[in-house]
Amino acid sequence: MIWHLIAAVFAGLGAAGIGLILRLASGKRLPRWIVPVCAGLGMLAYQIHNEYSWFEHKRQQLPESAEVVDVEESQVFWRPWTFLFPMTTAFTIVEPDQLSVKRAQDERLVEFLLYRFEKEYVDQVSHQAWLMNCATREMLPLEGEARTPVTEAMRRLDAAAPLYRVLCPRA
Repeated sequence: MIWHLIAAVFAGLGAAGIGLILRLASGKRLPRWIVPVCAGLGMLAYQIHNEYSWFEHKRQQLPESAEVVDVEESQVFWRPWTFLFPMTTAFTIVEPDQLSVKRAQDERLVEFLLYRFEKEYVDQVSHQAWLMNCATREMLPLEGEARTPVTEAMRRLDAAAPLYRVLCPRA
């Protein structure tokens, strides 16, 4: 977080320098307030760029085998530009290389970890073990070291869901 603050300050200083050069090049015909306005616009532009490039930056840090199965975009009223261009605030991945595939009663069961990344003040990463039945498209969370199934939280995926297509490509 401190590095983003330092980068925003330097973006503001650079933009203020551009404003100062423009004022001097115009023979000081531009008003003095152009310098702080350029500084503010430079810091705002850096912050907007940082927010919109967060998802791609995080995705590049993941292993190549990681598959993004869900992306959440949001709109915030104090960032009015997000109403035109929603900002990615969270995404979920699964690693196909880390799947544990089993057969039970002639049905394919896939045990996997689902990772969720959230953009907050400090980026949040959480993971949860899940079990997917490819035949019925039902999945349920597994809790604890013993990986006890929580049947109350069972949910059914649509056949077109990206998570289902990654875990059960032949189903």
